[in-house]
Parts: sequence; C-alpha cells; structure tokens
Amino acid sequence: MALPTETVYGLAALADDPAAVEKIFVAKRRPVDHPLIVHLPSADHMSAWAEEIPDTAYRLAEQFWPGPLTLLLKKKADVASIVTGGKETVAVRVPSHPLFLSILQRLDKGLAAPSANLYKQLSPTTAEQALQSLSGRIAAVLDGGPCEFGLESTILNLIAESPEILRAGPVSRGRIESVIGGPVHMPISHDVAVPGNVESHYQPKTPLQMMAAEQMATNSINSRSGYLVWSSKAVSMLDGAPLDGTTNGTTHIRQLSEDPLLYGRDLYRSLYELDQLDLDCIIVETPPGSEIWMAVNDRLRRAAN
Repeated sequence: MALPTETVYGLAALADDPAAVEKIFVAKRRPVDHPLIVHLPSADHMSAWAEEIPDTAYRLAEQFWPGPLTLLLKKKADVASIVTGGKETVAVRVPSHPLFLSILQRLDKGLAAPSANLYKQLSPTTAEQALQSLSGRIAAVLDGGPCEFGLESTILNLIAESPEILRAGPVSRGRIESVIGGPVHMPISHDVAVPGNVESHYQPKTPLQMMAAEQMATNSINSRSGYLVWSSKAVSMLDGAPLDGTTNGTTHIRQLSEDPLLYGRDLYRSLYELDQLDLDCIIVETPPGSEIWMAVNDRLRRAAN
C-alpha cells in the first residue's frame, strides 16, 4: 500500500517482515541491494533497529523528528538484510505526515517505505502520481493530499568519523550544525549505499535537458518541448507564452518559485504534469548553484542523466 509522507508518497511494508519487504522490491522493480528507510513511530524505537547509537542521534531526533531527516546508524544484528541492502547500516526516521504517523503509532512498529514509483522514475507527491506509477502493482493508495516538501528526506551519516550528509534534502547542513555544535561534511559525490544514490534517478519518461536562461534566448521556442523555469529572465525569454500550466497551442510552461523550498515542493508535480503531454523534451532552467539549492540540483542532475 502507498502512504503519504511529508516528503513523497511511500510504498510501505512491515520492516520486520522480510517477505513483505521483498514485495516492495518486486512492485518497484528495485534492485535488492538498494537499502530502504525504516519509518518509526517515535525516536524511542531507534534502539530496536540500531546499536551503538550516538547521543548526537537523540539530539537531532529531538529537534527534527517527526520530520524529513533520516539518520544512518549501525544496524542491530537481527535486522533483515533485505531492509539494509545487505549493509551493516540502517536508515531510520520518524515522518511528520499525520496520516502516516498515526498508522505507525497504531502498529507500534517500523515500516519500510521507499518512494511509491517504479525504480528510477519520478517520485510521487500526490496519490494520483503514485497510483499511475504503480498501477496494477499495488493494492491501494491512501490519499493524504499533496506532500508538504516534495523532495526526499535529508540523509545524515552518523557512522562516519564526523557527520556527513549523503543526500541533500529539506533539512539543511546549517540547521544540523546548529544542533550538533560542529561541522557537517557534505561530499559532492560518494559511493555509500543509501536511497537515491545512483547516477540516473528521479526521471520523467520524457527526456530532460538543463539549460541556463541565456541559452533559452538562442533556442527557438519548440511546440514539442515543455519548459520549467524559475527566474524572471527565463520568463522574459519565453515572453508571450502563458504561464502556470496553461498553453497557447505551441508551448507548455511551468513557472516555479525562486524560493528553493517552494521550488522543491512543486518540482516533481510539475515534471509529472509535463510528462503527461507526450512531448519530445522537457527543458529545465538551471537553478542557482548555492548550497540552499543543493537538494534541487541533485535531483535534477540525476533526472537529466
């Protein structure tokens, strides 16, 4: 069953039931060596899944849980390898979506819940997206409305010598550093096995191309292309074409916010809408390169691969 989280919709199974977890991999066509995140009812459940838990984990949980921060910890010996992709670590978090959290609290157990889509395709941020992506492969979707953040959780490695962000997300490095009182490393790339760390991921079926606003000026507006823009400069390049989902018969344009959190919230939904139009290409205006845009740029880079 697909359930809403505050990040994206997840395909859930009891994490302590290997046979149920295996069905997630089958439904998503996901490689079995790709680890899952275990969603917990509360921070008190961390000790059921992880050992040698540092005090830092509890400080972060107090500040950010329920919420979009995943902690990578040393797994307990009895945690099924299918949950961890055969690794000696386990990823855990407490989601904040009230529907998902209430189910977790009633079960009083952990749920493995990767994004409710076929492997490497767009993560769903609405029930409609989840249902279409996994049509005929799952029993049901609980509709909890659009997701609050729209991008997957930040993953923080607490096994390394010093904390490091392995996947950028809604919880920023600065906010984490303010809680732990020390530096957090954020590698541009890494080979640690965590959800989302493959070169091609988060992809619409329509080919996606990144382009600076200046490049748009030198390219003709194409009736077979969709456009995802954020800056006033790009809007002026597409002057005369209606915005926010409308079409004049020749162009299909979505304008997203200049605020990275709001942009991230609407990114997958907008790509999904353009993906339904049977276009030849989706052209995305390259976002700023600053750290606060890192999560957005990470998803778009993998989507364009």
